[in-house]
Amino acid sequence: MRGAKWKVSLVVLTLAITPASAQMLGPRPVYVEPDLENVQLGQFLFYDPILSGNKNISCASCHHPRFGTSDGMSLGIGEGGIGLGPKRTIDTQNAPEQRIPRNSPGLWNLGATEFISFFHDGRLEADENQPYGFRTPLGQHMRPGFKSALAAQAMFPVLSPDEMAGHYSENPISKAVRLGFLAQDGGAWDLIAARVAAVPEYERMFDEIAPGHGITFTAIANVIADFIAFEWRADNSPFDRAMRGEDAMSEKARRGMDLFYGKAGCGSCHSGWFQTDHQYHAIAMPQIGPGKAARFENHVRDDGRLRVTGKAADAFKFRTPSLRNVTLTAPYGHDGAFSQLEDVVKHHLDPIKSLRGYSIDMAELPVLAGADDQKPLIDSELVDAIAEANELRAIDLSDTEIDAILSFLTSLEDPAERLGIPDRVPSGLSVEK
Repeated sequence: MRGAKWKVSLVVLTLAITPASAQMLGPRPVYVEPDLENVQLGQFLFYDPILSGNKNISCASCHHPRFGTSDGMSLGIGEGGIGLGPKRTIDTQNAPEQRIPRNSPGLWNLGATEFISFFHDGRLEADENQPYGFRTPLGQHMRPGFKSALAAQAMFPVLSPDEMAGHYSENPISKAVRLGFLAQDGGAWDLIAARVAAVPEYERMFDEIAPGHGITFTAIANVIADFIAFEWRADNSPFDRAMRGEDAMSEKARRGMDLFYGKAGCGSCHSGWFQTDHQYHAIAMPQIGPGKAARFENHVRDDGRLRVTGKAADAFKFRTPSLRNVTLTAPYGHDGAFSQLEDVVKHHLDPIKSLRGYSIDMAELPVLAGADDQKPLIDSELVDAIAEANELRAIDLSDTEIDAILSFLTSLEDPAERLGIPDRVPSGLSVEK
């Protein structure tokens, strides 16, 4: 393919000549194609705070298009916060109990069929050997009716007191969560479905897409998944157009692409059309914030995939993120330790050195009274354990080479947005813009 040229209406477009030719990326992605009526209904529900316990948080609060379908923070503030992104402030009348322990991931291209595992540790994933086809934190208590892993994962944040359900005893949904009534009949999911069913416009819209079936929690999840799949399909970046032979990438981006898939070794994990192998790796990412712990635990560790599999070899491993629109989704890492793309790229060059020299100033953390975000960083045993688990070898790249890789990452940008943010939602609650 080296030296190949494409002619379109007498204009010659030079295709990027790199190891990452379209053929080497593997089969082209396959996307679900949802019905537009489902998508429009899902759009309303995605932006409607009616799904949260206190009716004050929507899915968009932590996955907003203004912040690349994330929230612009290393570790977010869900319940107990007011506003969007890094400017989100504390509700003094209902202060949060803690930061959300992990960074809010972007939603790009999740309608592609290859995305079958979700969350940073993959604790929800398609598995035909599990009840109803998914392995989830609910285990045997999972209910049927979710048409995809994307739909199933979309509805787990509503069960989190810190994210959407609300603090203990604040509302009927948070009370149900505290008592462990989640997916059972009459539990938190059914309480949310009943709320939506009580809104005439939602009742009419659901009846139009599935006459006589009523409004169930799984039906809500399914149309939200349809919206995500439709709204944030990002497959028209400069990289995509070059791979289709429609346009040329810049010279610097082409050099960065050569480095990415060659000398720098990025493509060994960030492979395929979406720059992810969908696997789990330990890369000595600095740990900040409260860690991933149950309410009764007092540690600040985040053991990553280990918490899912129970295998010691999976300690501090996290899912390889897709790099589509990575320029829009800062901060980076499972805990958002790096607020700048250049810093996280440099971390990959010598992870252990980066871990031991890390400063929390590199994160984006809104003020939260009582938060001890640096506690994991001063736990020498924890830092040593994270370093010991690291899988990446150190490599040398010049500043010029790093700059070229950043240019290539910019070529992956396609801020696809189709329906946008609705002016209103059927519940009449406020829409965050």
